[in-house]
Amino acid sequence: MKVDVIAITISSPLQIGIYEDKKLIKSIINDGKTSDVLAPVFEKILEEYSVDKIFYTKGPGSFMAIKLGYVFLQTLCMTKDIKLFASDAFLFNNNSPIKGIGKTCFVKKEDGEIVIEKTESFENTSFVLSEVLDYEKFSEEVEPLYVAAAV
Repeated sequence: MKVDVIAITISSPLQIGIYEDKKLIKSIINDGKTSDVLAPVFEKILEEYSVDKIFYTKGPGSFMAIKLGYVFLQTLCMTKDIKLFASDAFLFNNNSPIKGIGKTCFVKKEDGEIVIEKTESFENTSFVLSEVLDYEKFSEEVEPLYVAAAV
């Protein structure tokens, strides 16, 4: 069966949604590091399904997870002839702040600009896979979204 996949790869837990006819049919949640679990999870997905499109979170978040997710998914899509799309991670946490380094967080302003703000207290908001896949919320601009310079 042909499916689409959403991959939230920027933080732990890794979350993958399998969508048939734009409806979520299966969720995969793995608490491991993106570097350890992304390839084995996709290996199982590709054994079970025919993937048509992959949608992923290009940032902001962990620099290493952003880089790894992008390189892995871009390579997979190129070798398997799968179309890759992306959105920022705020799509999956109701536009709540996203943990940065130390006492900082990423915030999406009303005009769409993403900035880093200092905070003394931070309540980490969970990412949630949408029940229905809305293609219009994703872009073909899939390069990683680094709000601060990558190291």
